[in-house]
Amino acid sequence: MRDFKQIKAWQRAHALAIALHKLSSGFTRAGHSRLRAQLTTAAESIEQNIVSGSGTKSSRDFARYLDMSIKSANETEGHLLSSRDLSLVSPDEWQKYSTETIEIRKMIYTYRQRVLQDE
Repeated sequence: MRDFKQIKAWQRAHALAIALHKLSSGFTRAGHSRLRAQLTTAAESIEQNIVSGSGTKSSRDFARYLDMSIKSANETEGHLLSSRDLSLVSPDEWQKYSTETIEIRKMIYTYRQRVLQDE
């Protein structure tokens, strides 16, 4: 069992999820509530898969949760792109949060490789 709060990727994913909740609170135009929900759910899923996986018994199981977290990061990146293209976020905001999402995904991927090596 691992302490997820000590995992750097979780710390950054948690901060990203909070930031995207705040950012998307401005999605007030009709029809964009679904995109807001998808964006925030995907961002939360990045961190929550790390939390869930940290309680597993085996490294292989934990790696599976980390893989799901990577997929959630991909989804978050896609929703951010849609948000930019619909002019819901500025290009600068999109760049900032998209870059952070990509960095978190890389961290999780590297961490997943280490977890599998420790098997």
